[in-house]
Amino acid sequence: MALTVAIIGRPNVGKSTLLNRLVGRKVALVHDTPGVTRDRKEALASFRGLDLKLIDTAGFETGGEDSIESRMYAQTKRAIDAADVCLFMIDARTGLHPYDEVFATLVRQSHKPVILLANKCEGKNQEDSIFESYKLGLGEPIPFSAEHGLGLEDLYQALVEYDKENSDIEDIEEDLKEKAIDLAIVGRPNVGKSTLVNAFLNDERMLTGPEAGITRDAIKTEWSFDGRRINLVDTAGLRRQSKIVDSLEKMSAASTKHAAFMAQVVILVLDADAVLDKQDLTIARQVIDEGRALVIAVNKWDIAKRQQTIQRLNDRLQTSLTQVSGIPTVTVSALKKEGLDKLMRAVLKVYERWNKRIPTAPLNKWFSDVQAQNTPPLGKNKRRIKLKYITQAKTRPPSFYIFSSNPEGLPDSYLRYLINDMRQTFDLGGVPIRITVRKSDNPYA
Repeated sequence: MALTVAIIGRPNVGKSTLLNRLVGRKVALVHDTPGVTRDRKEALASFRGLDLKLIDTAGFETGGEDSIESRMYAQTKRAIDAADVCLFMIDARTGLHPYDEVFATLVRQSHKPVILLANKCEGKNQEDSIFESYKLGLGEPIPFSAEHGLGLEDLYQALVEYDKENSDIEDIEEDLKEKAIDLAIVGRPNVGKSTLVNAFLNDERMLTGPEAGITRDAIKTEWSFDGRRINLVDTAGLRRQSKIVDSLEKMSAASTKHAAFMAQVVILVLDADAVLDKQDLTIARQVIDEGRALVIAVNKWDIAKRQQTIQRLNDRLQTSLTQVSGIPTVTVSALKKEGLDKLMRAVLKVYERWNKRIPTAPLNKWFSDVQAQNTPPLGKNKRRIKLKYITQAKTRPPSFYIFSSNPEGLPDSYLRYLINDMRQTFDLGGVPIRITVRKSDNPYA
């Protein structure tokens, strides 16, 4: 849901110019003549990935009880009542005006959050006006220029504090609980995938046996666990590509990969006697590269050399799957139906992480702290790379945009540092995290 923002201020302070700037096109008339805007004008905007519903308002002017000025004032009051947050604009060139104080009183009485913008700060001669604006009692002003785009980053940081998306996360989580989870079971031949599916279903749904390659096609079965709907997908075993010569096996392999890449969570089943060999690692990397959430099930635990198996598994995870740390690993025995509840709880947990949306305020607080601990390196031009702010672009998997004025040359090692710290801070183990560094707008362009 969009954040409703009312743009408030006396005539000719630049309210309509700001509306046009945030929308990205000319939707409101702009002229040097005061009072051009009379009606409330509403427009939708996407500002750095933040959805906004903007309300441009008329400036305050004196008039009789039933005059057009009084009706304009009433429209402004209605806009304030409808807003989640108010952008209160003053003209930093001319300084404070009595009308500014009238509007400040009106906004304070509404008890709505207020962001104070000292507009028309293109030069360096507005410092006195900025300092004077503290007397309005609306907090620290943001030096700004709606015409030239100066101060947009500071405005973004202020707006995200009131992002309704943050308060809607519980509703999103409730919606997720209603949807079925597509869960694919993958692995090498004869590791017990079909046996595991049968154990979940408590039924001999899949043909099993000691022979490798019994399952040839991806088979989907509807199931539920603790009230959650699950689409279980059993798949054919995946051998090394170089060993696949039969056309039928090629088709089976293609079917398995399609099922895994279309699933939301993938259980990689390992044989306890040979955990994470080269083919297992290849499958795991492909799942991660496709952006799926991953859980590892170590099967045949009832007959395993347990200490050696765990040591080998941990060593391989640390050295060979460094792109995603914290992958849940659960020991099970599909044949004896042991460890199944623990495995499914791990699936539900990693699915929740895969859908996780981090509120923007704590995300940028973390972003500031993590840079303070380890500052970004020098770029190609021998200037230190300045990373301004971060926003979450989407979930499934969690994906983020970092905005920078000079992102060229940011090394992959620093991105890995950010990803690893983010994964630990926000509990995102077992899911891929994608970060893209984008060049922020040039305010003089």
